[in-house]
Amino acid sequence: MITKPQIFQLELKVTESDLDDQNHVNNVQYVQWIQDVAKGHWEDRASVDQKKEYFWVVVRHEIDYKQQAFLDDDILLQTYVDEITNVTSIRHVLIKDKNTDKILVKAQTTWCLLKHGSNRPVRIDEDMKLLFQETSD
Repeated sequence: MITKPQIFQLELKVTESDLDDQNHVNNVQYVQWIQDVAKGHWEDRASVDQKKEYFWVVVRHEIDYKQQAFLDDDILLQTYVDEITNVTSIRHVLIKDKNTDKILVKAQTTWCLLKHGSNRPVRIDEDMKLLFQETSD
């Protein structure tokens, strides 16, 4: 069985509330979008039981700002999970201008899986790893 990362994506339009004093998307907004697409991926792929039992927290963000985005730009957020250790995963995010396909932001974020109740790290088992993979025979 061959596996490859499953790419999840969201689309949005830049609004006034996304802008900073220079009238382009605020860096803090990009961080929010990175979290939003990661959460959307988890919500889309995880079972109800998994969502009740586990949650993810950010351990580290690495963000490269490549281009600017402006009011009314159509944005495409894409994410996939790459490396998985015992309790962490590396999630990659590309934020692109949907119309030009130019990369605006590249991010790599380390997430840690925690258990509700104890708020302690928990081992990422094979079922959890497969949530974020596409498989083919």
